[in-house]
Amino acid sequence: MRSEAFEFIGSQGVKLAARLDRPKAPPQAYALFAHCFSCSKDTLAAARIARALAQRGIAVLRFDFTGLGHSEGEFANTNFSSNIDDLIHAADHMRETGQAPSILIGHSLGGAAVVVAAARIPEVKAVVTIGAPADAEHVKHHFADDIDTILKDGEARVKLAGRPFTIRRQFLDDIAGHNVLDAAAALKAALLVAHAPLDETVGIDNATRLFVAAKHPKSFLGLEDADHLLTKAGPAEHAARVIAAWSERYAFVDPLPEPPEAPAGANSALVQETGKGKYLGWAATGEARFLVDEPEDFGGLDAGPAPFQLLSTALAACTTMTLRMYAERKDWALGRITTIVTHRKEVRGEGQPERDVFSRAIRVDDTLEPEQAAKLVEIANKCPVHRTLERSSDIETAFET
Repeated sequence: MRSEAFEFIGSQGVKLAARLDRPKAPPQAYALFAHCFSCSKDTLAAARIARALAQRGIAVLRFDFTGLGHSEGEFANTNFSSNIDDLIHAADHMRETGQAPSILIGHSLGGAAVVVAAARIPEVKAVVTIGAPADAEHVKHHFADDIDTILKDGEARVKLAGRPFTIRRQFLDDIAGHNVLDAAAALKAALLVAHAPLDETVGIDNATRLFVAAKHPKSFLGLEDADHLLTKAGPAEHAARVIAAWSERYAFVDPLPEPPEAPAGANSALVQETGKGKYLGWAATGEARFLVDEPEDFGGLDAGPAPFQLLSTALAACTTMTLRMYAERKDWALGRITTIVTHRKEVRGEGQPERDVFSRAIRVDDTLEPEQAAKLVEIANKCPVHRTLERSSDIETAFET
């Protein structure tokens, strides 16, 4: 995954701090993330979901709304409408750089904002809300004790998540003028409503109202073990996995080609170019499908293991499996076995050809007797891949037409 920090101009003419998390392979879709009320792009939920989606092929732009996080501007001069306008400016920036968002994701009040903003971003094919209220006025519960002061004096200094903010009457007037449920009903994009049933900040009834208001296609994701802010890593990762799989159906605009079928035979493998990047390819063997690539230093994207990494992996896998088989035959109650293999090129003398050297380290989650450790090293040297590498091989090549 790559992560790039930058700035763009928001709806009030000030610089907004942003970050684009993107996969190493060419993105299959771009998403725009709206954070929760008075939060920032760097909250645990925003960061974890963006990074997890990037690892699954979706590039995510997250940014701080005006007056929050590292963005310029005064929070007191913002409202729900300005947040929506900031989202539009973020989408415009993405479009200008050839990365228009096909997915909008919003957390809490940010979820309500993306539902309303979707109509103004033509490329959007999918909208995701996470713990979102069904109406913008729901946010008033954060400063309910200060509303009379705001109405009387025009503003009040309130505490939100332990930090002081100024809320002005224009904010109250603005949230009263938005109907999130009408926007949900008018959505031209697929909707995924994600919510924690035990959310104590935004009750689950909000998810019900959003879901009922929207037309199909729509889906619901229950985040059973999550709190409102998704402070646990597990629920955030789970949400990202589901969002990525769900979005593939509706919003992937530049998907990788489908992985090929593996050739017949248990010991056969195939690698087919994807057409994305210089060396990126699908590998298929047995039931496994995965990407292979070269490092950036060699002109690749580093989006998958390189050939010698796969060769090192084969030796490590064979060693670990061979040791486990031996331990079972000997009834040794070994703990978890780990094998680390590193490959390097080495010249052992002037005028001598370059040699491939595989350095192997074996670890066992147990205390072994010296005789046991020595025996495991002996057995490792007899694993099939070790022997194949040691004695070299014959390679037959034919060109098929």
